[in-house]
Amino acid sequence: MTTAIEFGMDTFGDVTAGADGQLLPQAQVIRNVVDEAILAEEAGIDFIGVGEHHRNDFAISAPEVVLAGIATRTRRIKLGSAVTVLSSDDPIRVFERFSTVNALSNGRAEVILGRGSFTESFPLFGYDLNDYETLFNEKLDLFAELLKNGPVNWQGSFRTPLKDVTVHPQIETGRLSAWIGVGGSPESVVRSVRYQIPMTLAIIGGDPKRFLPYVDLYKRAQAQLGVDKMPLGVHSPGYVAETDERAREELWPGYKAMHDRIGRERGWPPTTKESFVREIEQGSTYAGAPETVAMKIAATVKALGADRFDLKYSSGTTSHEKMMKSIELYGTKVIPMVRELLAEKDVAA
Repeated sequence: MTTAIEFGMDTFGDVTAGADGQLLPQAQVIRNVVDEAILAEEAGIDFIGVGEHHRNDFAISAPEVVLAGIATRTRRIKLGSAVTVLSSDDPIRVFERFSTVNALSNGRAEVILGRGSFTESFPLFGYDLNDYETLFNEKLDLFAELLKNGPVNWQGSFRTPLKDVTVHPQIETGRLSAWIGVGGSPESVVRSVRYQIPMTLAIIGGDPKRFLPYVDLYKRAQAQLGVDKMPLGVHSPGYVAETDERAREELWPGYKAMHDRIGRERGWPPTTKESFVREIEQGSTYAGAPETVAMKIAATVKALGADRFDLKYSSGTTSHEKMMKSIELYGTKVIPMVRELLAEKDVAA
């Protein structure tokens, strides 16, 4: 089990504060994300994902362009989205952009498909939110056909039919790596298996073990549909510093700023220090010293049987410099510890 597990990290390109406490320009944030990805590869991390948003508190609206830049500066690390909002995009263009990144990176591109937790892309690109579910279902159906890397014959409701269409550039070898981001819907779990696109669980709050029923459904659906074993991914927020106390102290301001900003939009009360600490100690925020974070990740990987764990390392206005240190500790300290802990548990079993 331990040899197959991958450890990644991802970011939404949160607009961060500079040394003077002022928010950095989005352009600088994007350049910083490229530097963060380069460090991630140097630190031994397996995957870097960048999210898609279309709002002023996140800098990345075109993940594939950022990934293409990272591809030319790295050699080993896998490059993906976190997530691509397929509902408000064109599946053919998504495939073309990621197949281009795949070519630039010599086969390292991955796309994580999802509906996203924000809806600003729908009016921006001329889609009706009343079609939220139908758009995703239909576009995922087309994207699954494109993944077969051959001529496509397909018909839906939102676009003209396709007849013997080949999309370029084609994948050089094999198949474009794809995942479906799942937030906790049984229908999404079964959909992942039906299309044979692995799922990655977005666990952003509460005890990660509450997702065990979805993991069980994932396995049962594979057995019932006669599908070969599919990998399972997990995505959760976190932050690593030299000590538990320092991690909490450094993470809290940016964490609160982000949660309160989103909370005001959604009618949530302000985030409290107590809820922050509770998420670290009992929930799905992996913050602390390397030993603390490693033990918590190992417990989650073991409990859910995950094949990949991605740490969402950015958090609101937390500075680029602090995130760089967190990335270094995650790659050089946390990941080796997790591998050792999982190896010990496997031997004990």
